[in-house]
Amino acid sequence: MPTFTTSPSKPAVLTAYFMIYVVWGSTYYVIGEAAEGMPPYVLGALRFSLAGLFMLGLAWWSGERVFQRRLVGFSALCGLLLLFTDMLAIMLALRFITSSLVAVLAASTLIWITLLDAPMWRYNLRSPAVIAGVLGGMGGVVLLYSGHLAEQGEAAAQGILIFLGGALCWALGSLISKYKASSYESVNAWSGTAWQMLAAAVLFWLCALGSGELQQVEWSGISPGAWGALAYLVVFGSVMAYSSYVWLLKIRPATEVGTHAYANPFIAIVLGVCLGHEEISFYQWVGLAVILLSLFMVNRYRVNKGIYNEG
Repeated sequence: MPTFTTSPSKPAVLTAYFMIYVVWGSTYYVIGEAAEGMPPYVLGALRFSLAGLFMLGLAWWSGERVFQRRLVGFSALCGLLLLFTDMLAIMLALRFITSSLVAVLAASTLIWITLLDAPMWRYNLRSPAVIAGVLGGMGGVVLLYSGHLAEQGEAAAQGILIFLGGALCWALGSLISKYKASSYESVNAWSGTAWQMLAAAVLFWLCALGSGELQQVEWSGISPGAWGALAYLVVFGSVMAYSSYVWLLKIRPATEVGTHAYANPFIAIVLGVCLGHEEISFYQWVGLAVILLSLFMVNRYRVNKGIYNEG
């Protein structure tokens, strides 16, 4: 987990990017493992309850004032947009479209961030490299899953609209967290991230209760593998990777941080080949190359211009 400082070290930044690129990419597989053993709303409720309580305890132990009304309210809004709405959209969309199309649509988050990040328009929308990188990366993700995109049913349009709504909420939440968080929390605050998770947890508990999942779940029937997957999601997916994402938003341009949306499918495919011995097609190889080139192009303009902590 990174430390919230005003002068982050290069190793800390690289570690944080490793978390949101590689660790989040690995959760594509782990979420599926956990979801096989427990209902989705219960999974979300447990994941964010455990992670949020741990983060809140860490904040309290480090001497933060964790119970600030304005901080809790603002963090609850970010938690609604970033964690609850986005994850709920994934769960609902999967009822109508395949996981491959979900992965492709998830990459659209970077496009939303680029279009909505008004303070950075003078850089993002005037740079051919950034525009080409954003659009090219989306094309690379489409190539990764090109072999599966025809497997959609007649209700695909409904699932696409649901998921795009979730992606838009994630983009809005990211930008609100980047530009408004300093008005509600100190530079060293872990509390804000903790309250985001706990707010999402409360909403997932309500969904689990309202849908009947909580009453129907058989706790003794949940496999050790599902519990292990949940532990991975709590420790690595939420506590480490998500806190890294929130931290990076404070110190780096949102479009740069949002490149995780292209890196995650890339990592998911690579892990599938290396660990799951999955076959990879020619178009997927091309897609991987296009994503790598796109990530380079998005960041090249910023490095040349020295743009890091704008906004």
